[in-house]
Amino acid sequence: MKIERVQGTVFHYLTSRSVDSAGHSHPGPEKRANMAMITITADDGSKGYAFGPPEVVRPHILEAFARKVLIGQDPFDRERLWQDLVHWQRGSAGQLTDRALAVIEQALWDLAGRALNTPVYKLLGAYRDKVPAYGSTMCGDELKGGLSTPDEYAAFAVKLVERGYKAIKLHTWMPPVSFAPSVAMDIKACAAVREAVGPDVALMLDGYHWYSRGDALTIGRALERLNFAWFEEMMNEQSIASYAWLANQLDIPIVGPESISGKHHSRADWVQAGACDILRAGVPGVGGITPTMKVAALADAFGMNCEVHGNGAANLAVTAAIKNCEWYERGLLHPFLDYDVPPAYLRSLPDAMDADGFVHLSQQPGLGEDIDFDYIAASTVESY
Repeated sequence: MKIERVQGTVFHYLTSRSVDSAGHSHPGPEKRANMAMITITADDGSKGYAFGPPEVVRPHILEAFARKVLIGQDPFDRERLWQDLVHWQRGSAGQLTDRALAVIEQALWDLAGRALNTPVYKLLGAYRDKVPAYGSTMCGDELKGGLSTPDEYAAFAVKLVERGYKAIKLHTWMPPVSFAPSVAMDIKACAAVREAVGPDVALMLDGYHWYSRGDALTIGRALERLNFAWFEEMMNEQSIASYAWLANQLDIPIVGPESISGKHHSRADWVQAGACDILRAGVPGVGGITPTMKVAALADAFGMNCEVHGNGAANLAVTAAIKNCEWYERGLLHPFLDYDVPPAYLRSLPDAMDADGFVHLSQQPGLGEDIDFDYIAASTVESY
């Protein structure tokens, strides 16, 4: 089997999610947005698909890098192909990002699963076929009835528990919210949620990402009193020393890194520095399923959990394939949005959750996404 075609398709769909000036998601009026789908086709007709933002997988990325590396190659040689793409990152002047690499590599995994009639999580070495999910909120806002006050966070948390979640992660207020960042408001929201849901629901906090050491320590000590399960990305992650300092001050587990580059290599540096208690990796952020599994193995070697960052079929597959991940991140959630309605280009959610808070893995081949190809064909705005 050889790869004979790598194609990009940009299509539009309707969404009620908007993005503020700092890049954070919030509910908004329904509008049209674009999504890109990468299709890798082999000479026997096997195909693999993956989705990503159009600005990440631009036509130049496919022409200059993906086709150059993949065309004529065996799609099952994923490690070699991924390493070859990584090699091209050095000379790409930042164009071949880890997020672009991740979309291309996901399509390779999807092709393999579809060709073998096997779910990707089983190709990875399945550990379980259902995973507990935590409800991950959107960032705070100034929308009345939304997530604008600690009491609104508490009320929403109660609804999430009623939905079945056994754990909730708060994303609190960040600029451009007028009063953000605010250590006091973050602590008040966390306290309100703990009081509302009681002692048995696991709670986590992902707050403002650029707090000082002193502010992060203040919040961390409050979270310890509230019996939170972990604390993440509260400072600039480029300062490993700051995270090592904080981890030494607190008993609450520190999760990281989330947003820094460097794939599994930078995560190894964090372990060595003692900068976190739980490693962080996600398929889009580290460049694919392959490096995410490398991070998970690294964490396992040091007796650490690896909490996978973000939702989606690829992250779900990794979460189900490893032992040392406690939760699947399901979200982003908000009182004004119904997460359980799939996007228009999918016929069903890849991470449907039962009433007990478990997401069951699809047994469909590949990544398990139930793609509505007719919808995409009717909504296509560009092919390349």
